Amino acid sequence: MKNYVFLIAGTFFFAASVAVFAMPNSLAEGGVPGLALLIYHETDISPAMTTFILNAVILLIGFRYLPKDMIIKSLVTIPLFSLFIYILEDLATGIPDPLLAAIFAGVFTGVGFGLIFRSGSTTGGTSTIARMLNYKFGWELTGTNFVLDASVVVAGIFVIGPVYTMYTVLALFIGKRVTDYVLEGFEAKRVVHIFSNKTKEVENALQTSLGTHTTVLKAEKNADGVEENLIYVAIPKQRLFYLKKLVSSIDENAFTVVHTVKDVTGGSFAEAHHPGQKTFRSKKLERRYYKKQADEESFTSPDNNTANEKA
Repeated sequence: MKNYVFLIAGTFFFAASVAVFAMPNSLAEGGVPGLALLIYHETDISPAMTTFILNAVILLIGFRYLPKDMIIKSLVTIPLFSLFIYILEDLATGIPDPLLAAIFAGVFTGVGFGLIFRSGSTTGGTSTIARMLNYKFGWELTGTNFVLDASVVVAGIFVIGPVYTMYTVLALFIGKRVTDYVLEGFEAKRVVHIFSNKTKEVENALQTSLGTHTTVLKAEKNADGVEENLIYVAIPKQRLFYLKKLVSSIDENAFTVVHTVKDVTGGSFAEAHHPGQKTFRSKKLERRYYKKQADEESFTSPDNNTANEKA
């Protein structure tokens, strides 16, 4: 049920991008919607009708090459997309600033694509053609889809002119970035490599203070006979400052390398922790930690020190 909610919402956002921002502002799109918009700008034929006919023909031709689940969802997406365009195209008015129109077209397209992809469906059109060519000739899916979309955009130079084609390219770029955010989330992740002589101390501090999952890769001794193991850890971007501060407090000479990654799932990302919160991989480790803390406090307490002196 959730997938169909994503599918309907995503189709609406994509249709709004076409009908509200692209159509009245002389912009285009990639793929079949872009071709339908170019036809509209030349002939005034509604993109609602053009997208429905073109997508239906492509889906009919590619019926044997697509997974059954994708076909079922495409049978929902194609007429729904055309219906939303038909409803929205009469309500849209042009925006005086084409740059603003391109930005909002990109945002709505990105949100729409992201939700549609999360539902497990496609927008049909060039993605279906790319799949057919991949099945028939072994052509690479992503590259083929890009060439098909780019061909439609380039053709826009002869219909909407080079300036509005560049606005269209800007909208497509924004749409791609927004799609990535919808699919992968807004929270940036970092992978950190830490080289330190105090591997065990750093690892324990990261696990207990930041609640992170750590992996230690054993290294051979260098020319000076020092064994610097590598600690591998993935954390959210906002906790990177606390990690660096924590590592520096244990080993000022630690060598830290930070990488940006697109997606991290599971492990310490399953639950969110405050940077100062103590977290443990098991109840056994938690009991051991607090027992050690209690023993240290008992050993260093004034009463215990007096007893030790008397002994």
